[in-house]
Amino acid sequence: MRDLPLILSLTVFSVLALILCCVLGSTTMPLDRVMAGLFGYGTSSEHMIVWDIRLPRGIAAFLVGSALAMSGAALQGLLRNPLAEPGVLGVTSMASLGATIAIYYGFAALSHWALPIFSVGGALAATFFIMLASARTQSITTLILIGVGISSFSGALMSFVMNMAPNPFTLSEMINWMLGSVSNRSFADLKLMAPFIVGGMVILFFASRSLSVLTLGEEAATGLGVNTKRLRMLIIVGSGLATGGAVALAGAIGFVGIIIPHMIRPFVDHDPARSLIPSAIAGGLALTLADILVRILPTLNELKLGVAAALFGAPFFIWIVLRQRINHV
Repeated sequence: MRDLPLILSLTVFSVLALILCCVLGSTTMPLDRVMAGLFGYGTSSEHMIVWDIRLPRGIAAFLVGSALAMSGAALQGLLRNPLAEPGVLGVTSMASLGATIAIYYGFAALSHWALPIFSVGGALAATFFIMLASARTQSITTLILIGVGISSFSGALMSFVMNMAPNPFTLSEMINWMLGSVSNRSFADLKLMAPFIVGGMVILFFASRSLSVLTLGEEAATGLGVNTKRLRMLIIVGSGLATGGAVALAGAIGFVGIIIPHMIRPFVDHDPARSLIPSAIAGGLALTLADILVRILPTLNELKLGVAAALFGAPFFIWIVLRQRINHV
């Protein structure tokens, strides 16, 4: 396997990042004490800090980053559009809208499954709409504008729901989802959302083999035996499940799906099929490191992970757009 060294390297760094996630926090915990708490021979407080607070948070950040980066890589391969990703195309905002509606109407309080179901439903709706639009136009600008329109519309609806919030507690919860964070996540949360995220990523993995052929164009891919309709549906469902589950777990976190695939692509000869697994691991690694950073920054209140991702991701996105424009001049 040509990409095995890259995948193994990213995996090793990811494991080290998760260990670092258990070491660093509001107070630094020595590595030997982390290992004691991790393997059960430490004190009860060390066990609680590692297993109930820091490790679930680190795994949540890794899962969310993996889901968003893999979805972005798959959407870019499917649409043959280097700017496609869940956040830019409005998928993340629609998933956030679904989660916000579940919170506002009290469905999230009635059932643990309501939040992921509403979130995944919003993500699937946005992805399906983008897929319909891509079948009618090959213009990158048009697709980006449609994504901006979806994001603006869902943002307006979220603002309306927030404006009508029945009490400050509901409003605070909705704002937290919009800003994005993995703080206070537990293994119970991971067990609830993981089937959606992992299920979506598995679907994307099995659909990835046809993405390389799709770079030749839909007619050529069909001539080579690729069922393009089936491929579209698999990518839609897979990215919708993964993104919806990620939003239900961590709220709205953008730009991971566009930054990471662009960083990985040169290492896999710009092959969209080969980029999926490395993008997933690198996305998890990047978001885990970002979450460590927001925890150790000397700020009065902890910076939300979605805010940090936007602060770093937006300039990178602008750079990609400018480079694409220059290359097409």
